[in-house]
Amino acid sequence: MSTTAVKPPRRRGRRRVFNTVNVSAVVIALVTAAPIYWLLVNSITPTGEMGTLPPTFWPSEPTLTHYEEAFGQHAFGRYVFNSLLVACLATTFVLGLSLFAGYALARMPVRGKGPIMVFLLMISVFPTIAVVTPLYMIERSLGLLNTHVGLILPYVAFNLPFAVWIMRNYLKDLPYELEESAQIDGASTTRTVWSVILPTVRPGLFAVGVFTFTACLTEFLMAMTFNSEDDMRTVPVGIALFGSEFEVPFGTIFAASVATVLPIAVLALVFRRAVVAGMTAGAVKG
Repeated sequence: MSTTAVKPPRRRGRRRVFNTVNVSAVVIALVTAAPIYWLLVNSITPTGEMGTLPPTFWPSEPTLTHYEEAFGQHAFGRYVFNSLLVACLATTFVLGLSLFAGYALARMPVRGKGPIMVFLLMISVFPTIAVVTPLYMIERSLGLLNTHVGLILPYVAFNLPFAVWIMRNYLKDLPYELEESAQIDGASTTRTVWSVILPTVRPGLFAVGVFTFTACLTEFLMAMTFNSEDDMRTVPVGIALFGSEFEVPFGTIFAASVATVLPIAVLALVFRRAVVAGMTAGAVKG
């Protein structure tokens, strides 16, 4: 009498795991998207409909009045200009410096690489509030308060360590044949970095650029402390000061917040593959 071995139900187990992962992904996506949806809906909801019970998930009469108030009654356009200028310039400096610093730490015989990387990691997690007062005193003595430079310099200083860490890990495992072929052709180190290394590390640069730009665009504490004049305020500070003693214009705040989140969302969508590739490589190549 022949007997057949009963195989364990592997497919059912795999399907359960697969279904659990799918359900978890859907739940996480809904939880993440809910605040963004609520922000967008309230930005086009008339003031009289806000805060009603039960809440409405879509306004009966959508309006763009809050956007008109944000860009009309307030100096929101000036805030946007300040934020974009500071974020773009700071990101540009961080990209250039992190590329060469990461290349030096990854490809050149630099002494003390381990302590340097530990020091960079410590700086990247250092709380801003612990140094904002000394920085304020330094900038006041140098005459940098209420200037764009007064924000660009600390933004570069605080975002550069994390950028160098990512670029160093990304450059670490690149094949040395790329540089050897360039050196045989007589290229200098600078020419090698710009002509040979730069095209191969674009995903890492995209990741650094998006994260640095987002951090600079949404930073609040230093922008609030260093720039007190209305013409020099950035978007986060300007939105926080929209309210008055007797009124908080929630609709205007929602509209301004949507206009602030929009460029970040566009960046994330356009460069999502490059950002994921750069962050994955920077995390795995230790």
